[in-house]
Amino acid sequence: MSTYFPKAGEIVRKWYVVDADGQTLGRLASQVARILAGKENPRYTPFLDTGDHVIVVNAEKIKTTGMKAEQKQYHHYTGYPGGLRTEDYRKRLARKPEQIIEDAVRRMLPKNKLAAHMLSKLNVYKGGKHPHQAQKPVVFRLEVREYKPRKVAVS
Repeated sequence: MSTYFPKAGEIVRKWYVVDADGQTLGRLASQVARILAGKENPRYTPFLDTGDHVIVVNAEKIKTTGMKAEQKQYHHYTGYPGGLRTEDYRKRLARKPEQIIEDAVRRMLPKNKLAAHMLSKLNVYKGGKHPHQAQKPVVFRLEVREYKPRKVAVS
């Protein structure tokens, strides 16, 4: 018996809506990346894009733990000498909260050519509305785990 691999026409993609309100950034991004990669699908194949579409709403209400809101910085290089640009987490959250979630999810996807195809199925929106009602998306409930800092034993 040979291993079954789904053909391109056999892959049925679903649409999911994820509400980022009150979610922790890393936990949300890891679960969204699993959906985009298709790991929630029983027909998952590592070298095929079998993932589903994900719509993330309320991107501006994402939370971080610890001191990340004050200390986290985003860097990018323009390609010119002295072209390192740095932006604080709070400024980016106020300016473009969608980009925070997109970056976190992109960095959790595999580092190969399929990642671009997987990321193209991610739609992130500020606010609670999205223009994808015609696709009849299903609400995807994320596991909400309360962040509890560990107690350090002082000896």
